[in-house]
Amino acid sequence: MKLQDEVNQTSGFTHLELLAKQVVEGFISGMHKSPFHGFSAEFAEHKIYNPGESTRHIDWKLFAKTDKLYTKRYEEETNLRCHLIIDNSASMHYPFIKQQHIDHLNKIGFSALASASLMQILKKQRDAIGLSVYSDAYDYYAPEKGSERHHQMLLNQLEQLVTNPVKERKTETYTHLHLIAEKMKRRSLIFLFTDMFQADEEEDRLFEALRHLKYNKHELVLFHTYDSEHELKFDFDNSPKKFIDVESGESVNLYADSIKENYAAAVTSYFEALKLKCMQYQIKYVPVDIHASFDKVLTTYLVERQRFG
Repeated sequence: MKLQDEVNQTSGFTHLELLAKQVVEGFISGMHKSPFHGFSAEFAEHKIYNPGESTRHIDWKLFAKTDKLYTKRYEEETNLRCHLIIDNSASMHYPFIKQQHIDHLNKIGFSALASASLMQILKKQRDAIGLSVYSDAYDYYAPEKGSERHHQMLLNQLEQLVTNPVKERKTETYTHLHLIAEKMKRRSLIFLFTDMFQADEEEDRLFEALRHLKYNKHELVLFHTYDSEHELKFDFDNSPKKFIDVESGESVNLYADSIKENYAAAVTSYFEALKLKCMQYQIKYVPVDIHASFDKVLTTYLVERQRFG
């Protein structure tokens, strides 16, 4: 259930590419303290030097800074295909925000900017990027390509997601994931952004669809996108409120404090169950809070990229 807001959601979410560059630059600037401090825009990536390998591509400048041996991996060695999938159901447009910016986003805004930031890194790597968007229909599909024109087209689509909010639009996620899986002919790294809201009886169907996405040796990362303040902690004041399900329109009147403790316990249990189910299906499960930074998303990409190769 979602809290209805009388303010119409209009977004000032423009210049997405500049925002994505800001996110990526901030992330990379902090990487000197991480296992990925060798990452650079100049090369596709660095890898640890293994004794016996050719010393031809050792990065001696990096050795002088870190006292560790890394070799440069050039673009032609590391090209991959990546497909981004975004759930555009009405619940993803919660909370209702009059004007979104980098530090004040709802779930769809966070997913769009996270995707644009991933695209920024993938672009530097000269990797092929595709995008699918679904709601109550299969809204958008673009196959994996690496051209600048394609990149700009995807950025425009991501901006449209945020600036055109949807209302009372629910979806059978599993139906559209099966359709997307049918289009994935070549091995790809797949990132799915969704809030995982579906009826209990749909859960088995959903995970069958997720398993379908892993067909043909694809690697799947599920970014479970949520609002910790309201959807996890149920942090509302205790005045009487009407809570409305933004997808079905169903409503209930109640005092938040009367259910907060039981609600938080139930949602925490649900998150844990999702995590265990994803482990069972060998799906990378990454819960991402829209009030946190994008570092978790980008670090996950770097880890999965190394594994994928």
